Amino acid sequence: MNLRTVRRGRLANRLGRWTVLVVLGGLLVFPFAWMLVTAFKQIGDLYDVKNNPFIFNQPPTLEHLRLLFQETLFVRWFANTTLVGLAVVVITLLLAVPAAYSLARLAGRWGERLGIGIFLTYLVPPTLLFIPMSRVIAALGLQDSLWSIILVYPTFTVPFSIWLLMGFFKSIPREIEDAAMVDGLTRFQAFVRLIIPISFSGIMTVTIFAFTLVTQEFVYALTFISTAEHQTVGVGVPIFLVRGDVYYWGSLMAACLIASLPIAVVYNLFLDRFIAGFTVGAVK
Repeated sequence: MNLRTVRRGRLANRLGRWTVLVVLGGLLVFPFAWMLVTAFKQIGDLYDVKNNPFIFNQPPTLEHLRLLFQETLFVRWFANTTLVGLAVVVITLLLAVPAAYSLARLAGRWGERLGIGIFLTYLVPPTLLFIPMSRVIAALGLQDSLWSIILVYPTFTVPFSIWLLMGFFKSIPREIEDAAMVDGLTRFQAFVRLIIPISFSGIMTVTIFAFTLVTQEFVYALTFISTAEHQTVGVGVPIFLVRGDVYYWGSLMAACLIASLPIAVVYNLFLDRFIAGFTVGAVK
């Protein structure tokens, strides 16, 4: 095999890798590009199926954004979603991190069995639970308030987070904690100073997972909240921008883009840690 053949092979491999990256990048960017273009198209362009969907035959318009921000409570819904998401993330971390560590390190054989049992509760469909949950929320007097979903959402974020973090904590050598305790640290101090920093990838995975679930959840938010001022993006947008058989596609796409873009940016920034958290937790 001569040098020219080797160079051709390397060039072909590079072209192949770049082709795969370009195709995957295009598939990832396409939904956001579609939403962006649709948000600024006039109604005539939206329903003209003969034209290219990315070509403007008429000047761009801000009418869809005006409808979204002035005739709906989108800003309020976005703030509600952010508030609920942050509250659920804090509750999930406060409950899941120490529980997962205890089951992984201190519970022996029963820890893994309990972890599997806790994870199985995550697999129960929300459509089976929202009716009894609504009775509980009504008994607590939290109907039609953000506190109703703040208390309910951790019921399905905590079990999965415990199961995920258990696998991550098991991947950390016990010798690290033993050496720290020999040096004079208590188990709690070793947990706070050593285990949590080492487990940052898993904790970040749990954080993104919990916040994402809050932004896309529909059943509980629709059941527990009826006032427009207290609704989240996942419920308010489809209710007020889909009226009968009339779909306000431009405003819908603008709302979806604004709500999903921050999460996509966070995923991109912490992609390596996110993948590490899932792979290590799942394999170990």
